[in-house]
Amino acid sequence: MTSRQAKIQEDTHFRIMRILQDNPDLTQRELAEMLGMSVGGLNYCLNALIDKGFVKMGNFQKSKNKFKYVYLLTPQGIAEKVALTSRFLKRKMEEYEALKVEIEALKNECETNQMTSMQKGKA
Repeated sequence: MTSRQAKIQEDTHFRIMRILQDNPDLTQRELAEMLGMSVGGLNYCLNALIDKGFVKMGNFQKSKNKFKYVYLLTPQGIAEKVALTSRFLKRKMEEYEALKVEIEALKNECETNQMTSMQKGKA
């Protein structure tokens, strides 16, 4: 069984790769804001994705700002994103099903409590 921390890390990597696929020219600060995380935390995650060969980083050749980088998913990164998407979707569907059960139980509990309250009020 995968640890909770590993699932969180996998979800973070999935979200980073998903955003970068559509927006490869985001700055780390912009990407961190979109994800609700610190720039340092994002940098750590991006470096892990780069080290694994899922993302490659390059700078714009014609850019006046030589610090402007582009983050591209590699073919291996695209394949990993597909696998991450599948696992992410499976986890979220399981959470959704569990929430539906919990919501139904809470509705029943509320109805029972209301009926009991009304019966006590009549007594």
